[in-house]
Amino acid sequence: MPLIDRIEIHEVSWEARGLSMDSSKFNIVCAPGESLTLTKFVTVVFADDGSRGEYLANWGGTKTSLAQVVALAPHLIGRDALARELIYDDFKRAHRHLDRMGVGLIDITLWDLAGKRSGQSVSEMLGGYRKSLPAYASTYHGDRNGVLSSPEAYADFAAQCFELGYRAFKMHGWTEGDAAEEEATIRMLGKRVGDRMTLMLDPASEFRTFADALRIGRACDDANFLWYEDPMRDGGVSQHLHRKLREFLRTPLLIGEHTRGLEAKADLIKADGTDFVRSDPEYDMGITGAMKIAHLGEAFGLDVEVHASGPAHRHCMSAMRNSNYYELALVGPGKSPNGLAPAYADGYSDVLEGVDKTGGFPVPTGPGLGVTYDWDWIARHRIAEHVFST
Repeated sequence: MPLIDRIEIHEVSWEARGLSMDSSKFNIVCAPGESLTLTKFVTVVFADDGSRGEYLANWGGTKTSLAQVVALAPHLIGRDALARELIYDDFKRAHRHLDRMGVGLIDITLWDLAGKRSGQSVSEMLGGYRKSLPAYASTYHGDRNGVLSSPEAYADFAAQCFELGYRAFKMHGWTEGDAAEEEATIRMLGKRVGDRMTLMLDPASEFRTFADALRIGRACDDANFLWYEDPMRDGGVSQHLHRKLREFLRTPLLIGEHTRGLEAKADLIKADGTDFVRSDPEYDMGITGAMKIAHLGEAFGLDVEVHASGPAHRHCMSAMRNSNYYELALVGPGKSPNGLAPAYADGYSDVLEGVDKTGGFPVPTGPGLGVTYDWDWIARHRIAEHVFST
């Protein structure tokens, strides 16, 4: 068995032009002429037979996830690099007091190692069969900077996405959670593109009252939205709240982005708290955890929608029969960057213009995750390094 003998964690930082934080200081928004300092990290696992796995975290690459990876890394030393199920189970227990998001970033790295060692892509290892994934453009939050700052601006951007090839579009609203403003935008989107694009809404838990959440859901009903995500300030975790909301609406709910892991998703489904199921290999304990959730959804006859974007997400979806769209997150009009580190050396990209003529994105085909990182870029932008070895 290949035993893990070294782990490296590389923190990187760069300036993303055209972005800033909104008034809440929690949401990234488009902001022409401004720039935002962003940070992510790369996890690298080495085994004593010379095999190596690496993964650049995307939206899950937060400071809190970094702390969890750093805390767990020493416990990988000396372990079988291929024993992903056992590591998943042990680390799930070890971080039972936390959200366990760091576990996912380690698990993805181990899948990359295993794939490179065997000469197979992760998709092949999972039994994947989908080569291209239909995508939806998932917007940045609404801003006050003249970009996504009005109902008309959202509708114009949706039309732009349609011209690029997208056939689905999801709106994230404003941090103020103004129900009238969001309702007007929903209705404008339905009027402008609803006859040719599948539409979704994610208020990102901004609404403060059930009345507002209900009002917006009924607007989604009228505009024939495919789904409605996490409307209220509970953070998307209350089973009772979403079961009650479902009683009043026709639009299906997609809840579970903030409900971590297999068991919690099962409880949410059993409580009738959602219609679609959310899964994310970065958020839900890795490719191992994400595929458990995909099969859980199958058992209940439900579709499982993969949250956010990245190579691990594409490989998972390639092996999921019960999944509809790849989320191209997060994007805005013009030259707005997507907030992910530009550290690929092989052309891999999750930029808005990367969509193909069929409205999809390809599944990487090389060994492991099938991507190559630009280690010169990583070295130039590295702000810290954590190393653990035998």
